Amino acid sequence: MSRASRPLRCCTLALAAVVLATTPLSAQRAPRAATPLRHGFAVDRLARIDSMLDAAVAQDEIAGAVALVLRDDQVVYERAVGWSDREAQRRMTPDAVFRIASQSKALTSTAVLMLLEEGRLTLATPVSRFLPSFARTTVATRSDTGVAIVPARRAITIRDLLTHTAGISYGIDASVSDRYEQMGLGPAAGIGWYTADKTEPICATMDRLGTLPFVAQPGEAWVYGYNTDILGCIVERASGMSLDTFLRTRITQPLGMRDTHFFLPVAQRTRLVTVYANDSGRVRRAPDGARGQGHYVDGPRVSFAGGAGLVSTARDYARFLQMIAHGGRWNGQQYLAPHTVALMTTNQVGTLHGTTLGFGLGFETTERYGATGSSSVGTFGWGGAYGSNYKVDPAEGLVIVFMINQLPSGTNVVGRFQTMIYSALVDARAMR
Repeated sequence: MSRASRPLRCCTLALAAVVLATTPLSAQRAPRAATPLRHGFAVDRLARIDSMLDAAVAQDEIAGAVALVLRDDQVVYERAVGWSDREAQRRMTPDAVFRIASQSKALTSTAVLMLLEEGRLTLATPVSRFLPSFARTTVATRSDTGVAIVPARRAITIRDLLTHTAGISYGIDASVSDRYEQMGLGPAAGIGWYTADKTEPICATMDRLGTLPFVAQPGEAWVYGYNTDILGCIVERASGMSLDTFLRTRITQPLGMRDTHFFLPVAQRTRLVTVYANDSGRVRRAPDGARGQGHYVDGPRVSFAGGAGLVSTARDYARFLQMIAHGGRWNGQQYLAPHTVALMTTNQVGTLHGTTLGFGLGFETTERYGATGSSSVGTFGWGGAYGSNYKVDPAEGLVIVFMINQLPSGTNVVGRFQTMIYSALVDARAMR
């Protein structure tokens, strides 16, 4: 640049600066298209989940699944992917019926708390009031000389069962497994939790359980096991009706959960998703019987197991969670009082379940951000043995349900799905 042209260049730059300073930002640059949002979620980021799920099916990681996400009761994401029955070439549909296993526990816990609100029991009520075999329970303890069976230091209560602090396992622990197997429990019951093939009512099975040793003293440890199956029996004896009838008349039918049952109506057998197994990186059809397809259509239809016996759909289960998220109220009907729901969804076990996770009266709770991915503190949820999982995040107004039937599952697709849901949430209230 020549010296003569420098003053003109400087004046030109100064003039441009003045124009920019007095021109609205929208006119200074081409407007950028805003990312379309759906209830606070970026639509393009939600589309990534489609690709991930499609790839999981294509790569033989899963056979099929149904995913459902609500925010403030509005559907944000719903997708049925893959196969309900791959061999029969039956595609997955949003209304497919899944075995939900331990997701049954939340409904049974709700039934117990309904009876608590009616004054038929309290959290401190001894279990032996309803099951006499629990009057003098025992505990298996290990020592240098082997396993010793000692008396329980106190009675097991309803609270112990709801919080899984009764010391009761599924009987597959080495210290007790032989005894449980001899009584038709533990290793003799699928992987411990399975009773759909039994020809006796659940109370008969739980009465027998009370004669077996448990694995921890009441109130001293968080032990996952038959706790909620015992609660199902207590519902029957406290209400005078079967658990099946109680859940149907008090919870599922009023909520409009038409596809939630202990045993599927025979006419709807094709809606029940096939169980697949993935323990080698590829899915294969699981065998018939307790460790595979189960007895949810052609079984004896006698054992109503509150801990792991129900089948349901993503939409049905989300409806139940919406009721809980709304403080026990849905469509003008009060199922539980808000204070009761708060007990269910607030940590009641201190650090027995961990330092970052707690457990309420039926739900696992998130106590620290980062404990379960991006879930907000106060999130509650659980899952089932067939791989299904759910979360309710009150801070974000979210209900997240992921249904799959694989046993064993051998995939982290549920974790990836939940991570991608939070990654798509760009209008995050908890982060404000």
